[in-house]
Amino acid sequence: MKIAVENLNSIPVEKQKIEIVERKGVGHPDSIADGLAESVSRALCREYLQNFGYILHHNTDECQIVGGQSQPQFGGGVIIEPAYILLVGRATAMFGEKRMPIRAIAVRAAHEYLEKNFRNLNADTDVIIDCKIWEGSQDLKSVYDPRRKLANDTSVGAGYAPLSETERLTLQMERYININLRSSHPELGEDVKVMSCRIENKIDITVAIAMVGKHIPDADHYISVKEEIAEDLLDFAKRFTDKDVSLAINTADDYEKGVYYLTVTGLSMENGDDGSVGRGNRINGLITPNRPVSMEAAAGKNPVTHVGKLYNITATRIANDVVKTYDVEEAYVKMLSQIGRPISDPLVVGISIVGGKVDSGVEEIVKEHLENIGKIKEEILAGKINVF
Repeated sequence: MKIAVENLNSIPVEKQKIEIVERKGVGHPDSIADGLAESVSRALCREYLQNFGYILHHNTDECQIVGGQSQPQFGGGVIIEPAYILLVGRATAMFGEKRMPIRAIAVRAAHEYLEKNFRNLNADTDVIIDCKIWEGSQDLKSVYDPRRKLANDTSVGAGYAPLSETERLTLQMERYININLRSSHPELGEDVKVMSCRIENKIDITVAIAMVGKHIPDADHYISVKEEIAEDLLDFAKRFTDKDVSLAINTADDYEKGVYYLTVTGLSMENGDDGSVGRGNRINGLITPNRPVSMEAAAGKNPVTHVGKLYNITATRIANDVVKTYDVEEAYVKMLSQIGRPISDPLVVGISIVGGKVDSGVEEIVKEHLENIGKIKEEILAGKINVF
């Protein structure tokens, strides 16, 4: 393993003139695809462990959502065509003489995930769940050995620290809406997106919230909820920044034309909005154009040897430890695997420092995380790590 450390002569994100940050909430179609893919992988992991004692080869990171059709209205609405969910991937079905019902496991896990997370969605009637998960290719299955833990692919994981002020605000604002505000405002659906743009010392935030028609009797109620939520969110923003913050909610609304962001289920996938794994948040929960990130989707990849999951998590943890240990403004970490090489021995680990210096101790941070990379599996299965 090569560890390369360099000092970047660049402007820290906090000091750059323009910064853009996005967070897609749990109900966004891309996040739903991520959540379904991850729930299927975890269900397969549990079944493999229960039946064989270790996790067999699989990856379920290609879930697709095709939006349905609906007729929302004040006081109610109806689903015309259910959204179509396609579970795609590879999973070991035969092991020895025993055949695993991988597609039944996947469909059940997807159904349970929808029921648990979306309170206005009827998982029996509002969606169609299809499963096309098959056995993997022999060459990739031959690389996979849960005891040897060899990288399944030649790929890159990336992470950075710390989060900027705007990043923290964006991340926490969506969580605040979906966790805190929805408990007191049944009008709010789970499909929430927060887009923040900081220009010098001013932050403009655009929030999209799918409203649930059955809880909104008329336009006046809709407008009053929007105004109340906007005021609440501006107060919330003060917990994270002293900068001037402006905020707008559901900016496509046109009251004169009778256009409102109304839904039946609180999810935009009910009416033509599609979703795919990997098109949404990175493993830190954000989309950050100002930062280098890996394009590898973490959701649905197996937690034993799939570097697209393990290296993104590990790189972020290394970066966090670097900024905790040293007086630096930013740390960026890139990790390159090589297919067939032990996951604990990447081909290259690159560490880039902005605004400070590190010493040889940074290599010990890297080695410690790689020695413990096998423990990430337990954290994932215990639900302690969210990958989107």
